[in-house]
Amino acid sequence: MAESAEKAVPAEVVAGTTVDHLTATYQAHYRSLLGLAALLLDDTASCEDVVQEAFIRVHSARNRVRDREKTLAYLRQTVVNLSRSALRRRILGLKLLSKPMPDMASAEEGAYDQLERDDLIKAMRGLQRRQREVLVLRYFADMTESQVAETLGISLGSVKAYGSRGIAALRVAMEAAQS
Repeated sequence: MAESAEKAVPAEVVAGTTVDHLTATYQAHYRSLLGLAALLLDDTASCEDVVQEAFIRVHSARNRVRDREKTLAYLRQTVVNLSRSALRRRILGLKLLSKPMPDMASAEEGAYDQLERDDLIKAMRGLQRRQREVLVLRYFADMTESQVAETLGISLGSVKAYGSRGIAALRVAMEAAQS
């Protein structure tokens, strides 16, 4: 009979935060925890996420909270820690974003550009010597018409005429190459 008497005595209540206590804490302190997160983070959505995650974590570990009066302290510390983590992730994200991706063409674009360059070189070789010289100095060496005239020892009008005829001949040659 001694055994049945022992079974009738209620077992000791396990220390920890109950779901009801955590719910009451949520209702009473959600706004203050949100305010704490707002002091640490800059946008409302992140603050709400941090506070919700803090309640989820404390709920998951509620049996480890020995003194239920410390539930709010655990929640505050969890909010602070989660806010720090969120800021670290942002900083890391900004560091990764600040490195621009190399401005490279795709393989297809590179091949197409190479074909166009080859066609342009062939077309340039087909020009008269003076036309080629004027176009190379004007557009590839980025000289003004006056500088080209001085470099080649010809008049400004000749530079304009050779340049105009050279571009027209290039246009015809490039259209023929792409057909």
